[in-house]
Amino acid sequence: MKERRTVRIFRFLDELDAFLVTDEYRELADYLHLTEWTPVVWIGRLFCMDNDVGEHWFDNWDLREERAAKTEAMGVSEEKLLIIDPDRFQDGRNGPCHDALQRKRFWTDVLRSLELSYETLFEEARKFNTRIKGILPEEYLPDLEDRIERICSGGRPVVGSPSGQ
Repeated sequence: MKERRTVRIFRFLDELDAFLVTDEYRELADYLHLTEWTPVVWIGRLFCMDNDVGEHWFDNWDLREERAAKTEAMGVSEEKLLIIDPDRFQDGRNGPCHDALQRKRFWTDVLRSLELSYETLFEEARKFNTRIKGILPEEYLPDLEDRIERICSGGRPVVGSPSGQ
């Protein structure tokens, strides 16, 4: 039976009540070109009913600013904080069905435990790569399948070199 490899997406910082993207996932997302302005934009779209509004699921600069002093003291970059704003997880069309505190607890639990399979990442990378070829050809990865094979064979992604190798 083939091993199902997964990667944890977020790391929760209790003292900041915020998430950071794990280094392992960030490395994979960068290598597969899944990173837009953050490596989790595409995930947010899926969480928000597969809608482009989901790319903004962590647009909460005011909440980051509230934690600035504590963030700096911990040596964490404020702009990397991903903070759950429970109001972003309801649209008021037919609800909300839960209060803000329950939405925050729920989404904190979900994101603390979120792992995605490599297969899911690979398929998203293939989809994005196909779409980007016609829009921004300079961003297209002609070696995407080689990159995927490198990961599958146990190699570590090498981000930063022109070929990704």
